[in-house]
Amino acid sequence: MAFQSKKLINNPNDVVTEFIEGLVETYPGLQYLDGFPEVKVVLRADVSGATYDRVAVISGGGSGHEPAHAGFVGEGMLTAAICGDIFASPPVDSILAGIRAVTGPMGCLLIVKNYTGDRLNFGLAAEQAKSEGYKVETVIVGDDCALPPPRGIAGRRGLAGTILVHKVAGAAAAVGLALADVASEARCASEMVGTMGVALSVCTSPGQVTSDRLGPGKMELGLGIHGEPGAAVVDVQPVDVVVSHVLKQILSLETNYVPITRGNAVVLMINGLGATPVMELMIAAGKAVPKLQLEFGLAVERVYTGSFMTSLDMAGFSISIMKADEVLLHRLDASTKAPHWPVGTAGNRPPAKIPVPLPPSRSTKSEETFNRSEQLNQQGRILEIAIEAAANAIIDLRDKLNEWDSKAGDGDCGSTMHRGATAILDDMKKCYPLNDAAETVNEIGSSIGRVMGGTSGIMYNIFCKAAYAQLKANSDSSVTAKHWAEALDAAISAVSKYGGANAGCRTLLDALIPAAAVLKERISAGEDPSTAFVLSSEVALERAESTKHMQAQAGRSTYVSAEILSSVPDPGAMAAAAWYRAAALAVKEKHQAP
Repeated sequence: MAFQSKKLINNPNDVVTEFIEGLVETYPGLQYLDGFPEVKVVLRADVSGATYDRVAVISGGGSGHEPAHAGFVGEGMLTAAICGDIFASPPVDSILAGIRAVTGPMGCLLIVKNYTGDRLNFGLAAEQAKSEGYKVETVIVGDDCALPPPRGIAGRRGLAGTILVHKVAGAAAAVGLALADVASEARCASEMVGTMGVALSVCTSPGQVTSDRLGPGKMELGLGIHGEPGAAVVDVQPVDVVVSHVLKQILSLETNYVPITRGNAVVLMINGLGATPVMELMIAAGKAVPKLQLEFGLAVERVYTGSFMTSLDMAGFSISIMKADEVLLHRLDASTKAPHWPVGTAGNRPPAKIPVPLPPSRSTKSEETFNRSEQLNQQGRILEIAIEAAANAIIDLRDKLNEWDSKAGDGDCGSTMHRGATAILDDMKKCYPLNDAAETVNEIGSSIGRVMGGTSGIMYNIFCKAAYAQLKANSDSSVTAKHWAEALDAAISAVSKYGGANAGCRTLLDALIPAAAVLKERISAGEDPSTAFVLSSEVALERAESTKHMQAQAGRSTYVSAEILSSVPDPGAMAAAAWYRAAALAVKEKHQAP
């Protein structure tokens, strides 16, 4: 069902003017015309039409696509941007005011996205400016590749490829080319670029309700930047599949959207639509480049990844591909002071990025390489059973741990522990020397350290290294229950020392400290070791569950209210109790087997 959207704004009617005020406060090189609220024009602070000796490059359109277009005003790109209201073409008077403000004897180029309102308003303003004696050229950009031809008189929509046209035109103007030449380069660039977008959600205008047009588990192909319906609604697919579909659509020889064929050089833009994390955009970029190279035979010369032309809070991205030659690449690489043009992207790209080799250790001691023991002794078999049971318990608990952690932390405890458990099971089959308990514990720590990030990973690595050191100090050939209890104590002490937590802090130690105490007590009393292990695991589970009554004193949980924490146990403590108890029950079952 639809619901009122949440926005960090004041009056919805003032969002564009307040955006402009914030923009010019942020960037000293930008200024705006004193015509609010009717005239909303952002321009270079160093340009006056009366004295400007370069072609002025002007663009604009409805707001809601930020940073486009005002974020691309700056030396080497746009001279001015005309801002309409949200998704509404700017009025003729605003466009005309912008032309008058920055256009000198060299004239101005209007770069207009192919929407009826923009074409009409910018067109009328151009004609009015010409009647006042200004030299004006117009380039219409229609780079949409989502909708099948024919499209009637409307033509293809203007999308994120427009930003690349801005850059080409701005660089051409900056070197002093005449208006006809700047317009020619911009027009050529507009004919070489194709764009298609995909969205996981529609956008919500300020003060409006959020649409539920896209249901759960659905995505839309070819959705417009104003939220207008696209080519198709489909089930959400992995980004590999999505990227492949979009590239095939843009580069289709049947539709011939762009004149790109095998062997051509191209520029790639991955554009976020407003609510897409940079991580997801980079994943898309990382998948698109090799596909273009290997499947389409194209040389990818430049890659631009970020949010350039958005649609308010829409989740999704668009891909733009532009055919490139040396002149166009030179224009794209030219310096600009436009605040939202990406830095660090200029220059030739290597055909393939080869990872830098890991630097060698300075340690003089060569690392031993262990192999799995071919014939397991009794200790090795018990250790194998315990490790397998412990790891599988964590794997089974992943979703529950994530659920608890979503309330008490950052929501990834289960996924992090799952990675560690999976690595342990894989490595155990290959290289754990199970007949050597100390070295096996050390190898578990190495497996964890390799794949588990965050605090959990380092804590369990410390845990294993401390237990290893304690077991290694034992001169006996076999490891007894007493030795295991001492190793557990040493591991707990190390985690407490380096992590700063202790009993009552709402961490994994709240499960392990009482368990270690019971284990040591029962073994000293002469209890059967496997029984002592099980009894201590019961205490571990009980104490882990009781952490919901504790106030967090360590980790991200310290920032969570006591009311929320009281609804869930500590996921770290529950994970520790789970693997500890699973191992104990497996060992007990092994001992009871005939």
